[in-house]
Amino acid sequence: MVFFSSLSFILLAASRVSALWPLPQTLSSGSSPLTLSSSFDITLDGIDNAPQDLTDAISRTKGYLVQDQLEILTPDRGASNADVISGAPALESLVLSVTGEVKSISEEATAPLESRVENYTLSIPSDGSAATLTAQTTLGLLRGLTTFSQVWYTTDGSIYTVEAPFDIEDSPAYPYRGFMLDTARNFFPVDDIKRTLDAMSWVKMSTFHWHVVDSQSFPLQVPGFLELSEAGAYAASSVYTPEDVAGIVAYASARGIDVLAEFDTPGHTSVISKAFPEHIACPEATPWATYAAEPPSGQLRITSPETTNFTTSLVTAITSMFTSPYFSLGGDEINARCYTDDTETQSALNSTGETFTDALNKFTTATHGAVRDAGKTPVVWEEMVLDYNVTTVEKDAIIMVWISSANAISVVEQGYHIVHSASDFFYLDCGHGAWVGDFVNGNSWCDPFKSWQKSYSFDPVVNMTAEQADLVLGGQHLLWTEQSSPSNLDSIVWPRAASSAEVFWSGPGGDVDTALPRLHDVAYRFNQRGVAAIALQPLWCAIRPGACDLTA
Repeated sequence: MVFFSSLSFILLAASRVSALWPLPQTLSSGSSPLTLSSSFDITLDGIDNAPQDLTDAISRTKGYLVQDQLEILTPDRGASNADVISGAPALESLVLSVTGEVKSISEEATAPLESRVENYTLSIPSDGSAATLTAQTTLGLLRGLTTFSQVWYTTDGSIYTVEAPFDIEDSPAYPYRGFMLDTARNFFPVDDIKRTLDAMSWVKMSTFHWHVVDSQSFPLQVPGFLELSEAGAYAASSVYTPEDVAGIVAYASARGIDVLAEFDTPGHTSVISKAFPEHIACPEATPWATYAAEPPSGQLRITSPETTNFTTSLVTAITSMFTSPYFSLGGDEINARCYTDDTETQSALNSTGETFTDALNKFTTATHGAVRDAGKTPVVWEEMVLDYNVTTVEKDAIIMVWISSANAISVVEQGYHIVHSASDFFYLDCGHGAWVGDFVNGNSWCDPFKSWQKSYSFDPVVNMTAEQADLVLGGQHLLWTEQSSPSNLDSIVWPRAASSAEVFWSGPGGDVDTALPRLHDVAYRFNQRGVAAIALQPLWCAIRPGACDLTA
């Protein structure tokens, strides 16, 4: 019997339990062959009138078991296992049960972070008797089904494992395990987003942070504000209708994923000037680098009561489109020169005697109030509490730390909950060269490339006290899409983003040497399911764990 603890990440190189990702908190496995019966079924015990998304999850799992057709990553791709499994016991069923109140997966996935329960217990005997999956919630069952689907390989028409029995006790270290996608710099069709949500669910991610609009485009159709997308989308076809949004939210929540939408304010709003020019300071002013972090420049006029009312009404309309208990108002990269050179802003400040900080505090009170009136908790980027002296960000707000991982300690010292989004670990767009024109020798601002090994090495609570560590909700990978589009979405995200999924599910301290064979499995299984994850090494290396180490 082999025993594994995700806290110590003990793993034998020859073991193919290495397929499991993220690694369960406790796992024991054996060395007995077991096949999946041709009549295998997943059944429910004591769950009457099962939620539709649970039965759908069962159907998807059964489909993966048959359709994955993944050969084990060994030199003979499992051919030598054929004789061993020819007379092996066959597993006829997996029986699911819930120990708590039965709710839909969607309801459980969109509960407040502190209320989500994802633990499960999975047992797969070696003698062919029924496997069991028990959880307190349907969301826990979904996570267990994900693990169950990773156990199996295919050879010569048989679906099998050679490591039965399995006994797994599992739960996440952190509730927030996310991926952010920017759909404003370049547009991504709904199908691309849904495929990404599928992939996220396969590694137990829990939050899709949707940076849906920005200065470059406004692809979101907002009821009551349709002028924004009509004037601000790249094309009439490059929009997300309310029906699209509802479909994405439903698709995500049924897969255990909450959709956290972001409407970045007051910066990153230039595109609003196309429909409502009266609300934007320094619209498309040049040189753009003087007035914005990226072109085009333009920020909401935070000193204008009319602009504040417009913004709160827009926030109210957007929040009504999403079921998440959270909503992001951004708050990053506010450009002072934009307001200094804006006649209307300066006139308002002079007439009231207010400072920029005073005005930003009032604006923040109003916009955060609109989020709270919608029954949601505000989420902002770190500058709001570290750089702008905004005192109206209440302590229950969630702060995303992005500029540097070193800034996390400064935020938790103020008593805020944080989500790690550090550019020095989790930005997927880094290291691809400069995207701005006329910059022959330019690099990306966040060079170098952030490898999966880099993000996998992340410690969420470094230098924190136990009390401060309790303020860490989790973390996420992020894709800003200056140089990304549907053509490279899968390859730039996967399997790299799976590394943070394990850090924030299993906990930090993983060994990249023992993680690599498991991440190979993730990539190849994703390929089998239609997600174009890239190879991490030549296949020769992938089927010979350790053979391509620098010291091998």
